[in-house]
Amino acid sequence: MAVIEINDDSFSKEIEENKNIIVKYFADWCGTCRLFAPKFKRLSEDERFKDVVFLDVNAEKNATARKAGNVKTLPTFVAFKNGVFLDAISSSREESVIELIQKLQA
Repeated sequence: MAVIEINDDSFSKEIEENKNIIVKYFADWCGTCRLFAPKFKRLSEDERFKDVVFLDVNAEKNATARKAGNVKTLPTFVAFKNGVFLDAISSSREESVIELIQKLQA
């Protein structure tokens, strides 16, 4: 599955309609965010995570979505399960993001 970039207008709908969601919060100026983008795309295509929806949110342009993820630093990855905030990490380590995704599947 591809990474879907969403905004404040589509955020609530995506969270409510999908069971397992991982959101990457980024900003255009964030070099670490840009470096992680290909890894996030690769994870979204990984068969192990076919039941997870991968979303991208520009944290600077989408205050409502940023607040829902309690984002304070970038990049931040947030897991939502059945429409509810599950957990979040601020990291650029792929292993940490994989662990967060696996929490969704537990």
